[in-house]
Amino acid sequence: MTVDRLYGADVNDQERHEATLGPGPGYLRIGELAKRTGVSPELLRAWEQRYQLLQPTRTAGGFRLYSAADEARVRRMQDFVSGGLAAAQAARLVLSGEPAPRTVPPPRTILDDAAGNLAASLDRLDEPAANTALDRLFSAYTVETVLQEVLVPYLHRLGERWEAGEVSVAHEHFASNLIRGRLLGLAQGWGQGRGPGAVLACVPGEHHELGLLAFGVALSRRGWRITYLGTNSPIDAIADVTRSLRPAVVVLVSMNPDNFLDHAREIADLAAQVQVAIAGPGATPEVAQLTRTRVLDQDPVSAAETIDRDHSARGDERRRS
Repeated sequence: MTVDRLYGADVNDQERHEATLGPGPGYLRIGELAKRTGVSPELLRAWEQRYQLLQPTRTAGGFRLYSAADEARVRRMQDFVSGGLAAAQAARLVLSGEPAPRTVPPPRTILDDAAGNLAASLDRLDEPAANTALDRLFSAYTVETVLQEVLVPYLHRLGERWEAGEVSVAHEHFASNLIRGRLLGLAQGWGQGRGPGAVLACVPGEHHELGLLAFGVALSRRGWRITYLGTNSPIDAIADVTRSLRPAVVVLVSMNPDNFLDHAREIADLAAQVQVAIAGPGATPEVAQLTRTRVLDQDPVSAAETIDRDHSARGDERRRS
């Protein structure tokens, strides 16, 4: 992890040593806080300086360290701003602890315009402009809104355009990799949640992971602990991790039903030990029946909401029994 300032030639040895150390349990440097919330470091600094929204501690060398309370204030600030409040008003509410007033969400045209700016920047292969567009989206809307209303629809259209020959492989790879990087930034720390655990993986032969990453980000924001195994994951490896961690759910993804069917018996054996959900275009009812799994046929944000709600409902039933 890199620190968020440059060192002059007169930095002493103690400060250099301190810069290489981790921030300590429960504390984040500004780069990691930015990744976890989707708010750029520049905007975080502006909120800290203008509104005293963040209240970092400092190391002996002067480095800012941010707490879980700082992260919570940033997330509440995002909620208020995405609900239509001006930043100054939103900051006052966050710091006072007052509930949000009834507000009108930003007009849909604003979201559409921002999404259009992002798409145009990606089409031009303009990385700085694309990241600026994403910074603006994440500062004005919740992460869930940006995922559900902007990024997932864009990726769906991108796939259609690639299949129709309207964009090149280079454009598709550029856009996918940039978005993947931002999703991985939002995923920082997602294994540190205090809620139920989830193991996420693409089955053998599957390399499309962006939807699964978006799902993991949405689920982690509901307090779940995410263990992400990534693409082309052997079922026996997934089973080993499941036996070790005992998660509440395992989610498997594939674009092609054959990738599920080739491992139907192994997946069914896994489903006998833990709840297994399948997702992606390859997750059909027929596949679910053969593998004894459930189908998640929603967008990633809605699917995360479903998994969280169903888990809570089962917990309520157990407490009543």
